[in-house]
Amino acid sequence: MTIPFRAALIGAAAGFIAINAQAADLPSRVPPPPLPSLPVFTWTGFYAGLNAGYAFRTGSGGFTDPTYGLVTGGSRSDRFSGGGQIGYNYQFTPGSGFVVGFETDIQGLANAKANAAYLGTTPYYNVRPNLDYFGTVRGRLGYAFDRVLVYGTGGLAYGGGSRSAYASAYPYTLPDTTRTGYAVGGGIEYAFTEKLSAKVEALYLHLGRGAAAATYYSASTPAYYGTGREDAGFAVVRAGLNYRF
Repeated sequence: MTIPFRAALIGAAAGFIAINAQAADLPSRVPPPPLPSLPVFTWTGFYAGLNAGYAFRTGSGGFTDPTYGLVTGGSRSDRFSGGGQIGYNYQFTPGSGFVVGFETDIQGLANAKANAAYLGTTPYYNVRPNLDYFGTVRGRLGYAFDRVLVYGTGGLAYGGGSRSAYASAYPYTLPDTTRTGYAVGGGIEYAFTEKLSAKVEALYLHLGRGAAAATYYSASTPAYYGTGREDAGFAVVRAGLNYRF
C-alpha cells in the first residue's frame, strides 16, 4: 500500500469519526406525545332548575245542570305558570344513547279570570276551589344525540288552591281544595355547557273532576251557586333552565 493511499484512507476514517461525534451531540428526534382526547359528554347526574310558561284550558265553560237547565259561560282564561324542578338522569352509553330518569316540579299559577256564567239570564257562581298551584312527579325516557336530548315523560300530577269567593254563600258541603291526577308530555333539551342546559317542554295534565255538588238558588241575591262542570284538563307549554351537578 502506497503512502498517499494510506494517508487518504486515514483521513477518510478521521472524517467519518468526526461526523459521528457531531451527530451524537445533536438532540435526538422524539415524536410529540398524542393530544389528550376530549371527554365524552353524558347526561348522567342530578340537576335542578327553573321554568316559566303558559297554561291553556282545554274545556269549555257551558254545561247542563240536571235540575235547572243550561248554564252558559264560566270558562277560565289561559294564564302564566312558573316554578322549579329537580331530577336525575342516567345515560347508558356516553355520547349518544338512551337516557332514563325522574323529575319532580311545582308550579304557581297566576290568577285567571273566569268568564261570567248564567243560568238563563240569572248569574251562576262557581264555588269550586281555585287552582293556584300544581306539581308533578314523573319518569323520563329519552334518547341523547350527544348534547341534544329528546324525551317523553309521564306520571303523577297534583294541585290545589284557595276557596272560591262565593263559598260562604253555598249551604252544602264544599269540594276539597286539593286534587290529584296524571301528567304526560315530552320535550327537547340542549346542553350548551358541561353544567347548563335549556329545555322546551309540553305537558297535558288532568286533575280529576272531583265530587259534583247540587246547584243552590239564593232568592235573596238572586243567583245560582254550584260546582258546575270543572275544566279538569289543561296543557302547559314552558321553557326551562337546568344546572347539572
